[in-house]
Amino acid sequence: MPKKKKKSPSLEYKILQIFCDHPNQLLNYKQIARQLGIKQTSKKKMIARLLFDMSNDNKIIEERPGKYKCHPSKINRQTIVGKIDMTSNGSAYVVVDGLENDIYITEQNLGNALHGDQVEMQILKVKRNGKAVAKVTKVLERQRMEFVGVVEKSLKYAFLIPDSKKMPVDIFIPLDKLKGAQTGDKAIARIKNWPSDADSPFGEIVKLLGKPGENETEMHSIMVEYALPYEFPKHILEEAKGLDVEIKEDEVKKRKDYRQITTFTIDPSDAKDFDDALSIQQLSNGNIEVGVHIADVSHYLKEGSILDQEAYERATSVYLVDRVVPMLPEVLSNMACSLRPNEDKYCFSAIFELDQNANVLKKWFGRTAIHSDHRFAYEDAQKIIEGDKGPFYKEINQLNVLAKKLREERFNKGSIDFHALEVKFKLDEKGQPLGVFLKEQKDANKLIEEFMLLANKEVASYINEKQNGKAFVYRIHDKPDTDKLQTFGEFIKKFGHRIDTTSPKGISKSLNQLMKAVEGKSEENLISQLAIRTMAKAIYSTDNIGHYGLGFSHYTHFTSPIRRYPDVMVHRLLDHYLNKGKAIAKEAIEEKCKHSSEKEKLATDAERASIKFMQVKFMQDKVGEIFGGVISGVSEWGLFVELEGNKCEGLIRTKSLTDDFFNFNPDQYALIGKRTGKVYRIGDELTVRIQRADLSKKQLDFELVNDFDL
Repeated sequence: MPKKKKKSPSLEYKILQIFCDHPNQLLNYKQIARQLGIKQTSKKKMIARLLFDMSNDNKIIEERPGKYKCHPSKINRQTIVGKIDMTSNGSAYVVVDGLENDIYITEQNLGNALHGDQVEMQILKVKRNGKAVAKVTKVLERQRMEFVGVVEKSLKYAFLIPDSKKMPVDIFIPLDKLKGAQTGDKAIARIKNWPSDADSPFGEIVKLLGKPGENETEMHSIMVEYALPYEFPKHILEEAKGLDVEIKEDEVKKRKDYRQITTFTIDPSDAKDFDDALSIQQLSNGNIEVGVHIADVSHYLKEGSILDQEAYERATSVYLVDRVVPMLPEVLSNMACSLRPNEDKYCFSAIFELDQNANVLKKWFGRTAIHSDHRFAYEDAQKIIEGDKGPFYKEINQLNVLAKKLREERFNKGSIDFHALEVKFKLDEKGQPLGVFLKEQKDANKLIEEFMLLANKEVASYINEKQNGKAFVYRIHDKPDTDKLQTFGEFIKKFGHRIDTTSPKGISKSLNQLMKAVEGKSEENLISQLAIRTMAKAIYSTDNIGHYGLGFSHYTHFTSPIRRYPDVMVHRLLDHYLNKGKAIAKEAIEEKCKHSSEKEKLATDAERASIKFMQVKFMQDKVGEIFGGVISGVSEWGLFVELEGNKCEGLIRTKSLTDDFFNFNPDQYALIGKRTGKVYRIGDELTVRIQRADLSKKQLDFELVNDFDL
């Protein structure tokens, strides 16, 4: 009997398609392989095993040994369930758990499904490349019912024109459901129903946001567009006000008391919540004890409370250009849980005894009480590192020496040093952009980063080593996609660089060498961003596969519970296991991990949208001006160009390149002229003129300026 093997979904769909297309024909594995164009013996054997599994699963019938035919229930095609991922052109892909390839659905076959909806669909055909085409037969669950957009009003009715490019239809609004909205207003509409004979859903205005282009209006619009809350309900704020946030000595007695140990925070100058602090003391044996102290949010945020439910739903704070939309109400995020100077605070801590080479000799995890002696901005700590005699000069420099050794060891073991540049804006008191600058990562930033990484790694390692890998929240990062790496490797050859793609260790080592080679060069930001795009996305999971980018076999998020719900979960689980609690059911944790990963992605998208909005606002008064730039992205629609200096990005549309007909070549990151062979690819330097700055679409349009036009 063939040994059961995990199925390859895309291959199964191909095989089912063949049986559906020949419902009365008996077929063996050789005939199936021939129709699929498969010649390798190993793959033929895999088909034989898969046919056996499919017959056991009642998907096909084994009429006689080795000969199979279509199951009667499958002749009318398969029906499966998945989640809609809408494209900007109106068609969609459906993401199905466990399926190798997404399923394609044309605009005509979408019915009234919208982006993010859970749908039931029927497979229409499977292409030769294994990709299935389907039609939606039923919407099972709407992802969202509220949309933000601009109102257009006529004499007898109105529409809300949604901002989202992934919302393919306008929302019909009866005049008595406008709530005072006028043409041109930005508003939120809620879908009430969608008659089967109507092209658009029917809805009502639930909130007016203001006039397009204003900061308040647009930031609120961005949050709504990504289904993120931008304010706390009144009952949540009332509940938070009722919390007892006083430090009690009887509670301190249950904890390790670190209030007499030198402790300080190092954060951005504009930070309001300080969720981590470092303590340091010299031990009598010559070693150094470093404490990583994290705000004990779980002390106040009781599991299952309405505050906890609200924090779970949000899952993360959202960092827009001009504001933070916190996960927790201010009484917690900025006060009770913020490790402010000269105040006693409850913490959950990771305490390490380190030798002079930053080797961890001992570690302890548990609840503490601390007293922060000083609040440093990164700039203040950096000045001390560079030689200024400020407060805690000795301690800051001691920590910096240890951090550098931790960092060196991390890179030696495979951690990748991406040079990700962060765009920041200088804003006036009204939130208007005055300038753009790139945030620098100096030694003070890296000092904090190393000790946070150490705490996260050691907490995860403790669960695996001392708690026998009980169910836990891990921050995981898979190995990079081989095809993407190969394409990236071909691209960087243009700049005279190479990477080793033969092994995971070779990849990380050569990527670090690449990052050093491009440091300070014009292509640094471009190559760094492309390298990051080749990587898998880090997510939360109970399935610990390690963190490839950091080179850690065990990693979690323990250090930011004020702004990340998974860190709150980690604190609760760690406390439970430290107190000899039984293993928690993995399924319940996994569901929360998945939710947190999804919310994190939405928050990241919202943050990017806010940056895009502010970039367009900054460039509004520069329409007609000429800038140098570099091609940062290529698509069938055109060339994305990042401007020198301010890093603002805009689009040169393909249709504006009138000297030739250009085709998009994704493998070369390029547009290639059909007649002339002219190539525009990522990394090419161009001169552009600002043609349009469209605030409502958060879009900059550029036109190419040739040398003879200057």
